Amino acid sequence: MKKSVIGKSNAKIILLGDHSVVYGQPAIALPLTSVNTTVTMTATAAGQTIASRYFDGPIAQLNSQLAGVVKLITTLLERFDGQQTPFHMAITSDLPAERGMGSSAAVDVAITRAMYRFFDRPLTRDELLETVAIGEKITHGNPSGIDAATSSSAVPIWLIPHETISQIPFHLTGYLVIADSGIKGQTGQAVAAVARRHTTQPDTTNRQIETLGQLSYAARDCLAANEMTRLGGILDSAQEQLAGLGVSSPELDHLITVARANGALGAKLTGGGMGGCMIALCATAASATAVQHALVAAGATATWTEVLHHEEEPA
Repeated sequence: MKKSVIGKSNAKIILLGDHSVVYGQPAIALPLTSVNTTVTMTATAAGQTIASRYFDGPIAQLNSQLAGVVKLITTLLERFDGQQTPFHMAITSDLPAERGMGSSAAVDVAITRAMYRFFDRPLTRDELLETVAIGEKITHGNPSGIDAATSSSAVPIWLIPHETISQIPFHLTGYLVIADSGIKGQTGQAVAAVARRHTTQPDTTNRQIETLGQLSYAARDCLAANEMTRLGGILDSAQEQLAGLGVSSPELDHLITVARANGALGAKLTGGGMGGCMIALCATAASATAVQHALVAAGATATWTEVLHHEEEPA
């Protein structure tokens, strides 16, 4: 056991495949390695305590809102015979909740990494993802695994539901600006709205979903070949399909228009839509700065800029 350790993770956004992934099409999730969650575990003389934005006190008194975290920590303490080991766990996070950025998975990844290091145990990537699923199943019921896979990765994740979830080649340069519309994403409502359209307008909806799937395949090629301009066009095309499915919003549409008008190569909503965040692809740092400033002036409540050049790192 070590006296003090740190476990880190990062945010994620859906680059392509929003909503169409529900119907079996592929999705690409991109890690935002500049937007982090950090868990610091420190050995103490007595007790097991935790400090976070939601709770500060004994772990035994964690409330039901954090049931996934409770289950994860309890399982790991049993795994390491650490039920009586005293420590303090501090959780800090740059990730906003309910914005489609994988905040709960990021916390679970960082906790798992910190606890394995604290108890001085080796951790493989497969073990990491299997362990994080313990907490995510409590929090989300039946998670796809894409949040955990991406928040623990330095390269994009390719997901085809019930078939594959894997890291993919990533050689893209440039910048991605993420902006928060200030409105909580309405994922449940958006998914239900698409389902209704799928029932009432099956032919049109199926074409839109299939088009989004084709755009995901094209985007995967762009990531591997560093085709920035083509990827920007793909993002714009995806936004057109998503708007057609009825999952955008006036606020998102406005921010997307502003981003394009100020030099973005392409822009779209990310995640469930009907609020939440949008993303804009930019070729240079200067362009990203201009887009970011314009989005803030246009009403974005928070922005992040991700530099797109990552190398793979171990679990």
